[in-house]
Amino acid sequence: MIPPTPPGADQDTPVFVISVAAQLAGLHAQTLRSYDRMGLVSPGRSAGGGRRYSARDIALLHEVQRLSQDQGVNLAGIKRIIDLERQVEALRSRLSELAAELEEARVALAQAQALAERTAAAVHASYRRELVPLRSSTETALVIWRPT
Repeated sequence: MIPPTPPGADQDTPVFVISVAAQLAGLHAQTLRSYDRMGLVSPGRSAGGGRRYSARDIALLHEVQRLSQDQGVNLAGIKRIIDLERQVEALRSRLSELAAELEEARVALAQAQALAERTAAAVHASYRRELVPLRSSTETALVIWRPT
């Protein structure tokens, strides 16, 4: 569950001090410090160096608590799960980028093919005015055509 954020802030804006974050997450502030040292949750920092948690950090703390208490996963396992989820999200994002690039390339290819077909048709149309059909015969002859 992601808590509401102040006006002008999004889910990733670090706004909550550690005491508020601990209260929102239902954990002790020392637990949040331990999670930060372990790399489970990495809050932002204020100019003075104090921890500032975002709404997304609070949701992650809820998830850590759920995995630990409800699922019986140890903290090392939780860290691995979080790392893998981040990798999956990064891969999904990259996949979306590549799909967009592929679509752009397909559109560009279709446009290039259409231009090539129009150019080839124009070239072939210009040749048709200059070519004169000859009857097929066993003789070989050279014919020079000069338009008037």
